[in-house]
Parts: sequence; C-alpha cells; structure tokens
Amino acid sequence: MDFDEKPSFVLGGNAMMVKLSRFSWSPLILIILLALLSFQITSKAVYPVKIAFTSSTSKDDITADSRTCVGFFGELPERKAVLSIRDFGGVGDGKTSNTEAFRKAMRYVQRFGERGGAQLNVPEGRWVTGSFNLTSNFTLFLEEGAVILGSQDPKEWPIIEPLPSYGRGRERLGGRHISLIHGDGLTNVVITGNNGTIDGQGKMWWELWWNRTLEHTRGHLVELMNSQDILISNLTFLNSPFWTIHPIYCSNLVVKDMTILAPLNAPNTDGIDPDSSTNVCIEDCYIESGDDLVAVKSGWDQYGIKMARPSSNIIIRRVSGTTPTCSGVGIGSEMSGGVHNVTIEDLHVWDSAAGVRIKTDKGRGGYIANITISNITMERVKIPIRFSSGSNDHPDERWDPKAVPVVKGVSISNVVSFNSTKAPVLQGIEDAPFDGICMKNIRLLGVVSSPSWRCEFVSGFADDVFPAPCPQLQMDISSSRCSYS
Repeated sequence: MDFDEKPSFVLGGNAMMVKLSRFSWSPLILIILLALLSFQITSKAVYPVKIAFTSSTSKDDITADSRTCVGFFGELPERKAVLSIRDFGGVGDGKTSNTEAFRKAMRYVQRFGERGGAQLNVPEGRWVTGSFNLTSNFTLFLEEGAVILGSQDPKEWPIIEPLPSYGRGRERLGGRHISLIHGDGLTNVVITGNNGTIDGQGKMWWELWWNRTLEHTRGHLVELMNSQDILISNLTFLNSPFWTIHPIYCSNLVVKDMTILAPLNAPNTDGIDPDSSTNVCIEDCYIESGDDLVAVKSGWDQYGIKMARPSSNIIIRRVSGTTPTCSGVGIGSEMSGGVHNVTIEDLHVWDSAAGVRIKTDKGRGGYIANITISNITMERVKIPIRFSSGSNDHPDERWDPKAVPVVKGVSISNVVSFNSTKAPVLQGIEDAPFDGICMKNIRLLGVVSSPSWRCEFVSGFADDVFPAPCPQLQMDISSSRCSYS
C-alpha cells in the first residue's frame, strides 16, 4: 500500500480497535470543570480566590466521579482509521531507525483529521525513533510489550524556537531540542496503550549536562503546546532527557495511571510539569525521578510576566514516589505568569528532599494564590513543607528585581510525616511577605536535628500542628480566613 497516494479506507487486518473509556468532547466537559473549579469572587479580591463548589451543591452531594478525572470524560473516541507502524515500514528490532516510518505515518493520518480521526498502533517490539509530531483527532496506542526508544543521534532531535514565556532555552541560550513526541496547536489527542513503554534513553543527554558540553536545552519526552482535550494514560515513561511530560499553553488535559521513572541522579528529569495551562487533572501516577515529581509552572521572569499565561484549575491527586533532591509537588520556581486554584491531595512521598514546596524569587513577579494541600503522607522526607526564595536563577540580565511575586492563600491540612529530618522552612520575600498561610492537623514525627520551624516574611494561622509552628503562624487572627479540605 502506497501511503503517499490518496487514502483508502480499507485497512489491513492487523489493525486493532481498542475500546477504552471515551472522551466526550462536548461542552459538558467545561460545565463539569466549572462546577468543580468555580471561583468565589468578593469585592475585595485582587487575585482569583479559593476553589469552591457552586452554592447549590455541597461537598456531600458530589458524586464519586468528583474524586477522579473520569468525571471529565466518557469513552475514548473510536477512530475511523486504525493502522500499525508496520504499515509504514517500521521494524521493531531495537536497532533499525524508525524515524521516517513514524513521520510518514503522521503525515498520512493527518488526512483523517476531519474524517473520523486515526489511531496508530505500535505492536510488541523495540522501536527506535527520533522526534515526531502528532496531529489532531489522533490516538497513539502502544500495545503490550511495545517500547518506543529515543534515538541516540542528537540530529534526530531538531532544534526549535524557545518558548515565548521563557525567552530562551531553559538550560542554554537560543533554541532547544524538540521533544521526542511533540505537538503544537492540537485538539483531541490520546497517548495510551496496554502499559507499553516510551524510553527516552536519556543517559546520552545527562552526560552532556554533567560534562558541561550541552549546546542546547535538552528535549522532553512528551511536549504538547497550544493544545486542548488531551489524555495521556496507562503507559510507562522512562529516562527522559529533561522534564518528562510538559504541557504548555494547554487546556483540558488529563494525565492518569502513568508510571514515570528515571534514575534518581538524572538531572532535571521532572515527572509532570503543567506550564501556563488550565483545567489539568493529574491522578493515580507513580513517579521516581531526579527532580520534582510534579511541578506547576507559568513562565520565567520578564518573559512570563509579559505573556501572562497563568496555570490554573489544576488537580493533583493520588501521586506517589520519591526524589532525593527535590519535592513531591512543587509550584515554581518559574511562575511569572501566575498560578491559582490548585488542589493537591492524597500525596505519598518518601526518601525525598521535600514533600510540598513553593519556589519563587525576586524578578519572578506573578502570583501564587488559592492553593489547597491535604491528606499528605511522607516518610524520611528531609523538609516536609518548604516555601523558599532566593533561587537566583534568571534567563538574562534584563530581569527586574522590583518584580516580586505575591503568594496569598495556601491551606495545608491533614499531613503526617514519619522520620522527618527538619521542621518546615517558610521563607517569604522581604518586599512581598507570603500571606494567608493556614495549617491544620499536621504531625511531623521524628524531627530531631531542628525541631523549630524557620519562618520569615510569612503570616497566617495554625491549629493542631506539631511541633509547634513559628510565631508568625500563631497570630491572633480569625481562622475563618482559612478554608480547609
């Protein structure tokens, strides 16, 4: 079959339709999201305020689906055309380059975008490939035993323009390597399978970083830009060169039932980094990495401030894992476009530098507001709760030291940490204190080296917290300013 000719709708017998739960791309999605993530606006509100249900709905009335991203969609779309990478000359022997096969397949399936969409199956085998771009109304499906392997030839990871909210490559000036699996301006995309694997084979890139010979910022394993209605589920992602899953300028995104692994010393191999994105649900994921398991971002210094694309309406739940150098869930430090309405719950972190962390600095600008963190279990975490400034990390010399972030409205409740090394560290910024930090029902057990909290330039309220919090959280203010889960 010549896939450069006009399309034929008679597909080979090796095509496989897979029926999973189907996305419903109707306006009902937005209605559900707004019901879950509606705002309470007051006349005094300067920043978006806390996530709340509509007045006609109480938390007791919310169905079980409100505890799962499944409530955001129904069944997966059944695509009109279903093909195999073998149909495009793919060879799954772990040696043959399939870069042209994947790119040829993507060129071909584009023609089905307005005719019922397409699905590309990757069968059992080891499929080496360089970067390729996805298309809209498309499903990439990895069958059981299928492994996509990132090419070890840097030329097969082309250089693309820097992100406008970063102004340059995140690690090096100029452009950046494209991600292994990439997409820009897409709608209705699914990356899933029967627990197949995508392995970025990142050691080559890590060594360039360690040896200080990296010329351009490393590529991600998966990056989707300016896209909407996305599902990534039921796969294993390994050894990303850089951040593993990076949705940026996206909306209506679900990352669910994923296993994400990288060596614990692999540099900057974050698990999932929603960036300047809205309506994001991350749940039921296991992550081991050399950086944050999940990090919420929104641009870097003056470039993020100018673009002003916040990350908002984000749910992170039932995530577990370990990272010896960073945090279970972090916000920042690149947050210059603003971050608001984030719910983090049912997090389990062990053998890590921090449990939950807010990272920012002078020059960032932007804001972090209405963050709800609850039901967190930690074991052998060095600093369970950490708010930090002073990262001293800027894209160039044009950053504005007067651009200070506003951090307001962070509620943390129902936390237990076993064998903690140090008490929490809450460091605000002198010219912009962190306000409305509220904590309740927190037990940090085993703190021996430094049982006293370290706090500066913060204010808030604490109730039923051990060891006793710093005086800044014991102020005589009304607890009604806090809203706990």
